[in-house]
Formats: sequence, structure tokens, C-alpha cells
Amino acid sequence: MLNILVCVKQVPDVNLVKIDPVTGSLIRKGVPSILNPLDANALEAAVQVKEQYGGTVTCITMGPDQAMEALRECLAAGADRAVLLSDRAFANADTLATSYVIVSAAKLLGEFDLIFCGKESLDGATGQMGSQLAERFDASQISSMSKILSVDENNKTVTAERELEKGIEKCEAKLPCLFTVEKTNYRARIPNFRSWKASRKADIEKYTSQTIPALDPMQIGDPGSPTKVPRTYPPEAGSKGCIIDEGSTERNVEKLIDVIREVL
Repeated sequence: MLNILVCVKQVPDVNLVKIDPVTGSLIRKGVPSILNPLDANALEAAVQVKEQYGGTVTCITMGPDQAMEALRECLAAGADRAVLLSDRAFANADTLATSYVIVSAAKLLGEFDLIFCGKESLDGATGQMGSQLAERFDASQISSMSKILSVDENNKTVTAERELEKGIEKCEAKLPCLFTVEKTNYRARIPNFRSWKASRKADIEKYTSQTIPALDPMQIGDPGSPTKVPRTYPPEAGSKGCIIDEGSTERNVEKLIDVIREVL
């Protein structure tokens, strides 16, 4: 039986987020939070492996208490267990501090054979978390995984395909193995009403900085985050362009020269 971990994140709906022009901060008030869509693809990959080979799927996330809603979505979509890491001491964490807390907590849950992550999150889009988790878990890694072909529990190996810029690569890795998942073959499933209803009543474990043993306070939250973002700002909109179509190449050139003269 495989022990499978899925690392997920609740993110603001980036289509509705605006930036304060004075402070440069994201305006999150009134913006709904959602399960990171690429993490939903990772969950689907994990659930399909469980359905084919057997096992248990645990979802873990770090965030405020409201992130429990994202975990309930995961339970409704096929996860068996959900764990929330929530503490004010975890605030302002970058990917380095976040990966440290996640792995420290995951070690309390047992040894995992397969670990799934979305390729990136919509809000940060750094794409760093998968590699950092693989290093901390001392696991092999298959990035941009598009399809799992087989899992050999006896030989502790997994064979999968990964997407490259110019094709598909087939590769084999030793367990434990971490995947960052492409959505190509793992569209997020829509839970049925029975699963959704059960997820509303399911227990979600909550860990804090005090309940994770031997957690170094200098490696969590703001103290453990070397990455600092001094300001966030939207791209500046340039001046509008124009299309020159005067009916012939000669007239187009003449018009272009006139436009350049006006600018100069």
C-alpha cells in the first residue's frame, strides 16, 4: 500500500486581485480564496495512483484557518486525510521557510512513497517549492510530470513521462519520488454530492509551531525567509499603438515617416 502526500495551497483568485497604487500591497479584502488549480491537478494524479495501486492520500497545506476550506475540497475529490499547518509564527514565510515547515510536519505522519505538487502557485508562481521539498525529503524528483506509467512497489521504482520543450521524456526514478504535475492528463475531478457532504464533516488535523517537535524558530516565518519583497506593482501600461494601412506599401512608408517625425 502506497503512502502518498499531496502538497496544496489556498490562493486568492488572481483574476479578482487588485493592487493598492499607494502602498503597492495586494488588496485581498473581498477577494475569494480558492484551491490552487495546479495543485488540484496534482491531487487528481495522486488519487488516480491510489485507485490503481491502492494506498492512502494525505493532503497538507500551510496557511490561516480559512485554508481548511481548500483541504475540504481535497477530501471531497478523493483525499483520505488532511493536515493544516497554521500559526502566526509561520507568517511572511517564503518558499524556503514553507518547505521546512511542511517537511518537518510531514515526518510526523510517516514515510511517504510518492509526493505530488502543482507545478507552481497562481499567486507566487516561483516554481521553487517542488525542488525544495524533494531536497528536504531526500527524494528523487520528476518535474513537469505528465503521466505516471507504472509504480513498482517491490523494486521501489516509478516510471513516468515528463513534458519537455520539444517532446516527451520517459524516465524511471527511485522511491520516494516527488512530482510536479502538468495538467495534461490530470484534469481536476468534480466531487459528487455524497463526497462533498462527507468532506464538510471530516476531521482536519491542525499543527502549530508548538506541536511540531524540534522546529527551529529561526527557520520559520519571517526570520527563516531570506527572500524579501519590498514592493508589488502592476506593469506600467505603455502608449497605444496604431495600425498603418494606407492601401499601398509606398503610402504606408510615407505615413510611418510622418508618425516618426511627430514623435521626434
